[in-house]
Amino acid sequence: MADVLSALPEVTAWQWVPGSEGDTLLVAGPVDDARTDGRATDTGWAEQAVVDAGASGDAAVTGTDLAELPALMRLLDETALLTMARVLDRTRLFRDAAPHTAAEVVAALGTAPRHAWIVRRWLRTLAEESRLVLDPTTGHYRELTAPSRAEYAHARRTLDDARSGMGYPESMTRFFFAAADRLPLLLQDRTSLQEVLFPEGETDTAEGNYRDNVPSRWANHAAADLIAREARRRERREIGGRPLRVLEAGAGVGGTTEAVLSALGSTPVDYLFTDVSRFFLQTSRTRFGTHPGLRQALFDINRDPTAQGFTPASHDVILAANVLHNARHVGCALAALRELLVPDGLLVLVESCREHYQALTSMYLLMSPQADEEGWFTDLRAGQDRVFLTEGEWVRQLDAAGFRPLPVLPPDGHPLTALGQHVVAGRARPGHGRPDPGRVTRALAQLPETARPVRVHAVDRVLPTTTSGASR
Repeated sequence: MADVLSALPEVTAWQWVPGSEGDTLLVAGPVDDARTDGRATDTGWAEQAVVDAGASGDAAVTGTDLAELPALMRLLDETALLTMARVLDRTRLFRDAAPHTAAEVVAALGTAPRHAWIVRRWLRTLAEESRLVLDPTTGHYRELTAPSRAEYAHARRTLDDARSGMGYPESMTRFFFAAADRLPLLLQDRTSLQEVLFPEGETDTAEGNYRDNVPSRWANHAAADLIAREARRRERREIGGRPLRVLEAGAGVGGTTEAVLSALGSTPVDYLFTDVSRFFLQTSRTRFGTHPGLRQALFDINRDPTAQGFTPASHDVILAANVLHNARHVGCALAALRELLVPDGLLVLVESCREHYQALTSMYLLMSPQADEEGWFTDLRAGQDRVFLTEGEWVRQLDAAGFRPLPVLPPDGHPLTALGQHVVAGRARPGHGRPDPGRVTRALAQLPETARPVRVHAVDRVLPTTTSGASR
């Protein structure tokens, strides 16, 4: 393959990305030094848009003392740390001075292979928090500081106060407790977190996680404001009153959808609400009823959109709230989404950009690879036992995939910045200098079928990973 690609003058870098339904090839052309360094924005529109979006976020949390939130989040994290230590202590591995490997701890817990990464995260996190000793030379762990029953009971009582102050509904306390009490079974895949998160099909706990708490409420309304402003921008430019075409990927319980539809008001819209699960599509139909212009469809961000019936250049805006971190390779996912956008279309992401310990004892169990998946993340997170990207990593990924990133929200210095929930947006950049994927595909046709990718995406830059990458 390298010989074929090297013969194409417009292809100067490429990356082979393995996938469960066939491999993808990312190709890039010569770097345009006059392009951007990843910080470029649409001057004027972008500057005012992020200011207004931030104001909308602030208005959505009026009456909340934002300065208290980091301390409340720390209380949630403290409870999670004690929960991890308590579960590990029950293995009895650390009740003497003997050191143990991560693999030994995973085995002692009877952990399902797909959840082993979570236990490794626990061990590293407890070591970083000085609750466990890590020998940097051997990589062995010893001397676990486990909570007493009284200490753990007090932490659980404190958790409810912290939950309330963060704006989570009461159901979140029940969820945190239920997940903590079932952790050994959850790690062993003897029960499922979905049963805890959606008891009897109810969604109020998930809504609390993605809609009601303060950071999510702020981010959802900021994202909605960006989309509403984009609608007004396009309305001024369009002739004939075509509705704003919005694709929401991984819409879930619709926490962000609600804010966006409210911000759009009476704006004519063709809003495609999508998710990988039919459960959420039915929930959307029940929740939003016959909202004008709202449709539902299945969509898996880890599969080729065109193979799922989506048409290139068919959407003005794509929204992905708390879902794109599930992409096995974010560069491939972003390139595929960019191809669904019209030229200069807007992509709006809502993403957690820091790890919360409470998620390590609950929501992370939903992010493990499926039992039949051969691999997991194949991008910059490969081999790192982590899910979330930092805001800086998201900006670089957008830039490489062919977007002009907007300033990240909330901005530096904002009280909510430390909590890690961010709005990361970008406008599709004109593809001057990008290789033609069709030409690349035709050139590769001379190779055996097993040596050819299933799909080819053109990007502005190929970013290195720990597992793959080739360039010349």
